[in-house]
Amino acid sequence: MGLQELQITVLGATGTGKTTLLTAMYEQFENTIKDVDLELTPDDETSWTLQEKLIELKSCLRVFESKGRVGLEGTEELSGPGTLPPFKFGLGKKHKSPSLQLSFRDYPGDYHAKDATKEERAYVNTILKQSAAVLIPIDAPALMEEKGRYHEELNRPQQIKDIFKASYKGLDSPKLVIFAPVKCEKYLQDETAARELSRRVSEEYKGLLEYLKSEGLRPWIASVITPVQTVGGLIFSRIEPDKDGIPEFYFRQIRHGAEYNPKDSEQPLRYLLSFLLKLHLYQRNSGFFSFIRDWIGSDEHLKQAVMKFSRGCKDTDGFTVLAGKKWLS
Repeated sequence: MGLQELQITVLGATGTGKTTLLTAMYEQFENTIKDVDLELTPDDETSWTLQEKLIELKSCLRVFESKGRVGLEGTEELSGPGTLPPFKFGLGKKHKSPSLQLSFRDYPGDYHAKDATKEERAYVNTILKQSAAVLIPIDAPALMEEKGRYHEELNRPQQIKDIFKASYKGLDSPKLVIFAPVKCEKYLQDETAARELSRRVSEEYKGLLEYLKSEGLRPWIASVITPVQTVGGLIFSRIEPDKDGIPEFYFRQIRHGAEYNPKDSEQPLRYLLSFLLKLHLYQRNSGFFSFIRDWIGSDEHLKQAVMKFSRGCKDTDGFTVLAGKKWLS
């Protein structure tokens, strides 16, 4: 029998940082889990892909200043939505066979474009319905600079809200929604700046947040803001138009010779496990929730490891629980 699978959708348009965030999440997990009896093991295809992406991500630091959307090339499909392989990780105790599979569903950001096919749009709605959690990377410079002048164009908050409205009709089970500002090194320099980043996320995603707090959804939704410094050694510098008037985003090293050093990229995983820990106590007669109860509840050592890791969830300095604290341990 195969591992029970938990699906997580990574939702966002081209260039927002979906694959970049997944790469940083995995790379930093190993560095933050040393004193906890947990292990995250990618399958062969995920391991190969993330290694290539990590090399690409670190290459951003080869020059002192770079331009463009710092991060990775976008996800490419093979021959349609059904051919998109998820990023799969086995989760369990160290040196033991994994007891749960986390399946992160990434997809080409072009599925949000005007010329996306009905099949592509339907695919996004379907994986959102099937997922217990949704991770929304947010391009922080687009959100914060020049009064958010490029936020609508790059992050597409209205479109993201519409996708939720199409997928969450008749919702009757808990969901975790994680807003993850990325490339946000500049906006986490001090507590005041971090609070402003959190405020801007709440303000610019007000429509979606109000929808998630509507009468039919409020009982089921937990939502959080978890800023992630996906590179660590780079900081936003400025915006300049190119020869065609198209804005170019410039990033520079924090100091000469700065190295790849992501920060807080494991926080979405901490919140996800906190959510799962609470779900195992949820008394409901359904196969999925029974499985979660069995997975954590049948092994006290695993339960203690999950609890220890989830206690590291941050809730200050820009990290904010927006709704549904009852679904977080």
